[in-house]
Amino acid sequence: MSGTITIINAGITALDADAVVNAANSGLYAGGGVCGAIFREAGYNELDAACRRIGHCDTGSAMITPGFRLKAKYIIHAVGPVWNGGNHNEEQLLYSAYRKSLELALQYDCHSIGFPLISAGIYGCPKNIAWNNALNACRDFLKEHPDSDIQIIFAVPDPNIRKMGQERL
Repeated sequence: MSGTITIINAGITALDADAVVNAANSGLYAGGGVCGAIFREAGYNELDAACRRIGHCDTGSAMITPGFRLKAKYIIHAVGPVWNGGNHNEEQLLYSAYRKSLELALQYDCHSIGFPLISAGIYGCPKNIAWNNALNACRDFLKEHPDSDIQIIFAVPDPNIRKMGQERL
């Protein structure tokens, strides 16, 4: 069996996946958007304490914590770049955030992982660039791990953003 990529109409916290990805900041603090929703649903105090123990995550990298009150067993905290016009390695850092998340999922024996569209919210990455990097990173990972049965799910509640991703998929 080989892995798959799907894009669905859902919020990230509702996914019944082995891991969900938090669009995190480098300090691993509770934020707004996806990050705030994950902290609220997982249990703020428990997740905050786990993130404080880790302390920091570089842009383009990822860390893992338990899922606490989420259906997911794990939360992978991926730090995408703040968009700065595209001339500061933003695309490479975004691609790397997805790849590191997938590597952690494989390391922790996850068979399903849910992603938001990292960096495309308050971090300002243009949606088309965000989708291209997300899908390229996932496709490359699946090619390099042909025996992996990991199901990659993008949870995208906005119909226009979801359609853009489905067209690129």
